[in-house]
Amino acid sequence: MENYSIVIFILAVMIGLSAIADKIKLPYPVLLIVAGIAVGFTPQIPDIELNPEIVFLIFLPPLLYDAAFNISFQTFKTNINTIGTLAISLVFITTCGIAIAAHYMIPGMTWPLSFVLGAILSATDAVAAMSITKGLGLTHNTNTILEGESLVNDASALVAYRFAVAAVTGTAFVFWKASLQFIILMAGGFVIGVVMGKILAFILKQVHTNSLVTISFMLLMPFVTYLVAEDLHVSGVIAVVIMGLSIARFSNKVFPDALKKQSKSIWDIIIFLLNGLIFILIGLQFPQVIKGLSNNQILAYIGYAFIITVIALLLRMARVFLQRINLQRAFQKGKGKITEDALLDMKNSLIISWSGMRGIVSLAIAIGLPVTLADGSPFPERHAIIFISVVVVLFTLIGQGLTLPWIVKRLKTD
Repeated sequence: MENYSIVIFILAVMIGLSAIADKIKLPYPVLLIVAGIAVGFTPQIPDIELNPEIVFLIFLPPLLYDAAFNISFQTFKTNINTIGTLAISLVFITTCGIAIAAHYMIPGMTWPLSFVLGAILSATDAVAAMSITKGLGLTHNTNTILEGESLVNDASALVAYRFAVAAVTGTAFVFWKASLQFIILMAGGFVIGVVMGKILAFILKQVHTNSLVTISFMLLMPFVTYLVAEDLHVSGVIAVVIMGLSIARFSNKVFPDALKKQSKSIWDIIIFLLNGLIFILIGLQFPQVIKGLSNNQILAYIGYAFIITVIALLLRMARVFLQRINLQRAFQKGKGKITEDALLDMKNSLIISWSGMRGIVSLAIAIGLPVTLADGSPFPERHAIIFISVVVVLFTLIGQGLTLPWIVKRLKTD
């Protein structure tokens, strides 16, 4: 009963704070994380342990599916070059950049541990980006690029993370094997997503006259798809995204308007609750992490986290503006399938660069670090890695999250 009361209390706080954030025009992820930290320091609140596998299963499938379902497939296809660049190459560039900085800057950070930290913080967060940019009047292209990047880069970050943790635990890293496994994970996830999308489309054709059954199947399928893909050791993230994209195209042809509205209302409520709950839970983890560190370490680690935040932002800006130049060159030479709609202007390049907030995925995989190694010894620097990861997430959400609306408004008036 105690845990039940805590969940109800957290949900009530989340709903109330979301309403307040809307009134005062503050990005609600920022307010919810700060509230979660405050609640976590309350003596009466017991420690809440988050199982990362449960976090991924409960939160990722519906959030990814909803974002993929509502994204414009045609715009996604138009900008696939930029999305792929940010979601794959930038993830690995960021991982390496953070790893190099961490290794030479933070005491005790071996190369494998540095790459673990880099992988944790390499991917941007779809939930944070969309909740903060919503209502800012961004162009359709910019929104689609941010959504598309956040949908795909989770898979890249998880692959980098798994290899880095394996290196810490003593498994030898072989580049060609890692590259092959990455291709298999992505391609396998794509195939599973297509197959599950066709299965769901077949089912929905038979039952689409029954709105409750139709919506129930659509709610269930993201979880089933994610579990099937993960059980087959391919990317559940990619599988859910591909399934969402395929069902979005199918629903436009088959579903009546009344069913679309009813489905959207139900999904909006579910996504609102999941979004809010995960940000509260992120905040609740912070006091627990601090307990594992000594007082003289905390200030130094906050400084390291700030430097890592700046490095990640600079790498992102450099890659986005390089992509802008590459697109313009390819378009002028008539190479590839780069259309005028796929080009990036200066304003949108700056907005995309500044929208690289970290969130749920970074925190979930950080919290999911093994407690011990295979020989039973403690996982080295575990508390330090989690603490730095949490602080970087806070820096990006508060720093970039609070300043992004101001930047967008200034760019519009220029």
